Amino acid sequence: MDGTEGSTGQPGLAERSHRSSVSSVGARAADVLVYLADDTVVPLAVENLPSLSAHELHRAVREVLQLPDIALDVFALWLVSPLLDEPFLQFRRNVFFPKRRELQIRDEEVLRLLYEEAKGNVLAARYPCDVEDCEALGALVCRVQLGPYQPGQPAACALREKLDSFLPAHLCKRGQGLFAALRGRGTRAGPGEQGLLNAYRQVQEVGSDGGCEAALGTHYRAYLFKCHELPFYGCAFFHGEVDKPAQGFLHRGGRKPVSVAISLEGVHVIDNREKHVLLGLRFQELSWDHTSPEEEEPILWLEFDGDSEGTPVNKLLKIYSKQAELMSSLIEYCIELSQVAEPAGPQDSATGPSSDPSSSPAPVQRPKLRRQGSVVSSRIQHLSTIDYVEDGKGIRRVKPKRTTSFFSRQLSLGQGSYTVVQPSDSLEQG
Repeated sequence: MDGTEGSTGQPGLAERSHRSSVSSVGARAADVLVYLADDTVVPLAVENLPSLSAHELHRAVREVLQLPDIALDVFALWLVSPLLDEPFLQFRRNVFFPKRRELQIRDEEVLRLLYEEAKGNVLAARYPCDVEDCEALGALVCRVQLGPYQPGQPAACALREKLDSFLPAHLCKRGQGLFAALRGRGTRAGPGEQGLLNAYRQVQEVGSDGGCEAALGTHYRAYLFKCHELPFYGCAFFHGEVDKPAQGFLHRGGRKPVSVAISLEGVHVIDNREKHVLLGLRFQELSWDHTSPEEEEPILWLEFDGDSEGTPVNKLLKIYSKQAELMSSLIEYCIELSQVAEPAGPQDSATGPSSDPSSSPAPVQRPKLRRQGSVVSSRIQHLSTIDYVEDGKGIRRVKPKRTTSFFSRQLSLGQGSYTVVQPSDSLEQG
């Protein structure tokens, strides 16, 4: 279950809280509503709903949408309940589907559904992106919705009227007050609009068959390929809060809301307000556990290597969340899956030979974005952590002495790079 669906930038919480995936119930039949990522509704007339399995319901959706067999692996049914009331069903990407298989898909409708879901996450800033990436992704959306760029046509006006369809809302803010009111439709585009327009001009139009205009599937695939550069693409998202670093004379802290993104590759903690990554860890770089203290909110604990003023330390991050146990279980399952090598089987019915570069599978591990100040880079300084020191000198707070990790749950088989800092015997325990 994904608890953050109200932040997708599609219908708001108030609207979604009144949704239901069962519209009417009779003695034998029920009308089940399944929502797609673009908010399209797939109505299903189902006999004997209480005895229907998830696999049978999944097959019914695939038959209505006329999807190939590969869709069984690509998509999953999600129970979504943003206000913890009656949940609704959503048909969307399976978090356990490997990215390297995704770009082998040739079926245009499967690619479109994946594209719509990724686009929604980018526009809602659930996938934080640098401006350059937002413009490149927005340009592909322009191509899909407006067609090929045509010199001489009033493209700038068309982009300005639908700017929030191409860029995240925080990049669409225009000037306020008198100057904004006096600005006409024919004036020069703002920075976001101009960058988007420039990127739109550069969208490639050579089709896979050598034609002058590429099919939409080519642009869907290009959008997904670009999204694969984001380390949290395809994650499951969860609500949470973390402590803020103490600030000011009174050392006031408080908490900040975050999204916790978990995938087959690792964990990312994302600042909901600032739209950037606070912490990104591969499973080899962390230990974890969850606790549920009586009369207190459950906590997911993440432990990882760090430094404080040049001194190596172990850091503990507390993530307060009612979904802590669920997150812990998902981390454990993702690690188990990552340790099992997937056998190379015959190509699926929706895949085909790699006759052009756009249909080639993505590398198993893509390079990370390394721009200065990139929104996908960790900002550990914005987190309040509990630190442990190497030589026994407490920096902030020292907990009981340990010669192994504070948590026993971590990636095994000698694959982890996380190391435990050893306290000295003379250390006074707090």
